Amino acid sequence: MTDTPAITLRAAFARPAAFTLLLFGFASGLPFLLVGGTLSVWLKDSGISLEDIGLISLAGLAYAFKFLWAPLVDRARLPLLQRLGRRRSWLLLAQILLAAALLGMSVVTPASATALPLFVALVVLAGFAGATQDVVVDAYRIEIAPPEMQGALAATYTLGYRLALLVSGALALVLADHVDWPLIYQGMAALVGLIMLSTLWASEPPAPEALPAQPWLRAVRDSVVAPFHDFFQRYAGWLGLGILVFIGLFKISDQMLGVMALPFYLDSGFSKTEIAGVSKLFGVWVGIAGAFIGGACAVRLGIHTTLLIGMIIGAVSNLLYLLLSYFPGDLGVFVAVIGGENLSGGFLGAAAVAWLSSLVNQAHTATQYALFSSLVTLPGKLIGGFSGFMVAGMGYNGFFIFSTICVIPALALFLWISKYLCRKPEVGA
Repeated sequence: MTDTPAITLRAAFARPAAFTLLLFGFASGLPFLLVGGTLSVWLKDSGISLEDIGLISLAGLAYAFKFLWAPLVDRARLPLLQRLGRRRSWLLLAQILLAAALLGMSVVTPASATALPLFVALVVLAGFAGATQDVVVDAYRIEIAPPEMQGALAATYTLGYRLALLVSGALALVLADHVDWPLIYQGMAALVGLIMLSTLWASEPPAPEALPAQPWLRAVRDSVVAPFHDFFQRYAGWLGLGILVFIGLFKISDQMLGVMALPFYLDSGFSKTEIAGVSKLFGVWVGIAGAFIGGACAVRLGIHTTLLIGMIIGAVSNLLYLLLSYFPGDLGVFVAVIGGENLSGGFLGAAAVAWLSSLVNQAHTATQYALFSSLVTLPGKLIGGFSGFMVAGMGYNGFFIFSTICVIPALALFLWISKYLCRKPEVGA
């Protein structure tokens, strides 16, 4: 993996693919909070306990296991949507399922204990659809442009993603102070319908050569086994295993706070409108700035160095929440904390997308990137599912400190694998 920039900043951001990834980033970002942070506020408003909110967040584990059906997305063709091409047909199908799930959640609602299991099932479906959409968009991004452009595409993708967080986070929370939650989710479902237009408008990446007809067992081997075999062939032995473990750990500090952040803001005395204005509006724009800084650093400094910087500032930013615990209800402190946390989070997000993309072989784009991004998500999701119990046991301050020190194993692994990765040429071209 080399760190030598091969394209100017202006050329990287001016490509048409950058604008396409802005739209697809928005599509990917919209459902994330609707089955995560925004959903946790709806659940808290409905009288659900912190422990149960944490457990219900496990319904979003589809994002952590999307690599299991990524081979199907990589290989299978959808008969009724063939004219859209391999990537856009799957993207449209995922968006149809997502809109249906959000509508279903708005009808069932979590207020009734008897309806809660069905509501959770619909959250699972929404998470599955959102995760499938991510599989397709990640593959699209890698296939539509060369490796030296991935830092710029990561930045515009993150811009679109965080603009979607404004809608599903800030806008949803402001509306929640004035209208019922089911109406908000119906509006989000309608917005997914509009997003489908960008899917129909976008260009399809160049298709690989048609695969010859194969026996069923050989097709399974080529679509499921081959991507993993390829990875361990390129990163043999302990190096490959070390990379996978590192991928699972390097963003864990950032992810652990996801479920409990909004309940913490509410417990600190802020209204949903204040949270929307600071965390979901101001914070998102600061995160966008952080993403562009991260994308620019990936082009200038190289993705490897940028990732190391992002890991450190991402973990340390969790300690800013200690300030808020000592100054509850102070809007000035809230702004400072959210600014620092989102700047570092945006930087790390762009660095992570570019770094993971550099590991992918384009012969197995969707499957390999889905594996990497699933490993990024899984540990944080699992710990986040029990974060309510952790907060109940150690308090918010103890939880924030614990989330910060969780990055130490990832930093140690980074020092080891970097000795080998920096010697290897870029892959995935």
